Amino acid sequence: MSKNWENKVVVIAEDEQINYLFLKAVLKPTKARVIWTKTGRETIDVCHSEKVDMVLMDIKMPDLNGLEATVEIKKTYPELPIIAQTAYAMEEDEEASMKAGCDDYISKPIRPEVLLTVMSKFFTD
Repeated sequence: MSKNWENKVVVIAEDEQINYLFLKAVLKPTKARVIWTKTGRETIDVCHSEKVDMVLMDIKMPDLNGLEATVEIKKTYPELPIIAQTAYAMEEDEEASMKAGCDDYISKPIRPEVLLTVMSKFFTD
C-alpha cells in the first residue's frame, strides 16, 4: 500500500516513546511530515502554531487526555481529521471518542495496514 503524503503534516499525540516510534516508522514510507506531541496541551498548541493535516490522538495522556484535547482542537479546527488511538478497546471508548469529536478510531496494537487505510479516508494521494 504505497502512499505519497509528502505535502501532509501529521501530529502523533502519544506519551509513550515506543508507540510514537512505531507510528513514525509506519508513516515513513508515506513521506508525511510527522510532529510528536506528548501531552494534550502540547497537541493543542501545535495545532495552533502549525498547518496540521491530521492528528493521531492517543486517548490516555498526561495533563489533558486525548478526548479533552480533541474537544478543544475541534472548537477552532472543526474540519481537522482526528483519529483516536487507544489500548482501551472497549465499545464505550469508541463511543466516547466519537462524541468528543474524533473522526475515526483505531485500537492498539495498531496494525500498519489498518492505520494507513483509516488515514486514506481523509487523505487522497
